[in-house]
Amino acid sequence: MSTLTVVAQQKALNSQQALKKYDSISAIMNKAFPESEYKTFTRASFSETQLETYLKQHFERLDLLKILVNEHKTLKLDGYLHSGNLFGGIGFTKESIKSYKAFFDYYKSIENELTEAEINDYLVRRKVVYSLLAENYAKIGSLDSAAMIHKTYIKFAKAHYDIFYPSAINNYGLFFYWTKKDLDSALIYFNEAYSITKSKFPQHILIGSIRDNIADVYSDQHNYKSALPLYEANFELYKYALKERSDKIDVPRLISAGTQLVNTNLQLNNLKAANIHFKQLEAIINDKNNKAEYPATSMLDFLIVKENLLLKEQNIEEAYNVAKRVKSFSDSLQDIKNTDNMKWQEEFNDMTLDRITLNFKIDRIQKENKIKSQRLKLWLMALVVLLTTIVLVGLFLSRRQILINSKNKRLIIEKELQYESLKNEQLQSDVDSKKRDLSDFALNLTQSQKWANLLKTKIEDIKLAPTKSKDKLIEDLEQEIKNKVSFDSDTKDFFERVDKLSDAFYSQLSTNYPNLSKNEIRLCSFIRLKMDSRSIANLQNITIASLNTSRYRVRKKLNLSEDTDLDSFIQNI
Repeated sequence: MSTLTVVAQQKALNSQQALKKYDSISAIMNKAFPESEYKTFTRASFSETQLETYLKQHFERLDLLKILVNEHKTLKLDGYLHSGNLFGGIGFTKESIKSYKAFFDYYKSIENELTEAEINDYLVRRKVVYSLLAENYAKIGSLDSAAMIHKTYIKFAKAHYDIFYPSAINNYGLFFYWTKKDLDSALIYFNEAYSITKSKFPQHILIGSIRDNIADVYSDQHNYKSALPLYEANFELYKYALKERSDKIDVPRLISAGTQLVNTNLQLNNLKAANIHFKQLEAIINDKNNKAEYPATSMLDFLIVKENLLLKEQNIEEAYNVAKRVKSFSDSLQDIKNTDNMKWQEEFNDMTLDRITLNFKIDRIQKENKIKSQRLKLWLMALVVLLTTIVLVGLFLSRRQILINSKNKRLIIEKELQYESLKNEQLQSDVDSKKRDLSDFALNLTQSQKWANLLKTKIEDIKLAPTKSKDKLIEDLEQEIKNKVSFDSDTKDFFERVDKLSDAFYSQLSTNYPNLSKNEIRLCSFIRLKMDSRSIANLQNITIASLNTSRYRVRKKLNLSEDTDLDSFIQNI
């Protein structure tokens, strides 16, 4: 019977007839796969034929649910909930999302009609569905939707503040850890969930899961020292903590905590501690009572950690033997997985072809109608966007040109100011140089006047001297004049030689100490040549006292402290 025929027949049914048929199909389905058993929600429980039959019956029940009136509201809620769980368990993620959304939509529409007992009854289920729905969105890559559902779940759980509140925060952390690979954000939410659980629900088994998540993040960040105490606490916890539904030790989680603890000790080179925990782990694996409690993947984890321990102990031969067992075990598990995947693809194509074809045709017609109705709107929107873009581009270019012109004017003004500043600096430098030359000229003029006055005095002495002494005094005066002329010529030549040899020194002094006069720079040059004070005074035709005054002025212009020797300072320049 085709899907179209089934839909047409169901439309003709009333609510009571639909309920009767729904109960009849449910009885058949429950006989083979009871809804209360875990195997019903596991893909591996079905053969090809069984899965095809079960899903056809399930799709038929979903269509019947739409016909039922609100007096069967809890039946409809349970039906949508079962559908979401079933599709999620066997890998139909998108179908699972549809069923969970139908559950929430229908619950919202009839919440005011529910009794207080019914609301409380569905409270826990709604929290679980939030978690599963967020997980399904993440599986199909709808990360924004997944994040939105996580936030809604956290807000919903916080209002009731039970164990589901830290669980919701922990699940949001797992979303960042597994899906978005954002370890820092994941750690923030894990720590928040851990803090709430320790404070409000310290005995709840959830604390182990959160602690394990935090330790895993630390391990991924290679922060093994922080991860170690968390793995240790979990290994001790799972030795005694019982699962909520079965009141049994959670052996797979105990083995997982043990392998993580051994591996972390190996990473930290705590070989002694790793051996102690490995022996405890080995005893758990070999315990006959535990054999049926853990899956093959737990044995694989145990073999891998055993290989790592042997390698750390440099027991290469034994490690090689274990590595071969790991390879064989891993290949077997992969072969089983690949076989299941191939079977699943074949079954998916055979079982859902009719329904997918029908949905595809309906969706295509709806999309075509929607496209036709929106085409004119799209053209108008495109035209508005184009015109707006042209106006914005025009305004942008105009504004850009104004800014460019303003920038160019500012640069021109800055250049003119720089030029004027340089010009003023040059003029000031010329004025300072002329002041120094004028000072030197005034000093030489003063010395010349002193010598002229001395010469005038000697001439007056000659006039008043006796006739016999006049010739001798005139001869002495003539010789003194010759010596003076010769001294000035030799001194000038000496100064020119000193100036030429000290050109670089003069330049450095003038640059570093622009207030020094020419004679003061020469004085520094004489000091640099290690000339004594008397020789310097004779060359400059001044007294020792005047020379000391000049040295004092030089010290002041060089900003020397009293403890600094002038001669040593100049000779080290």
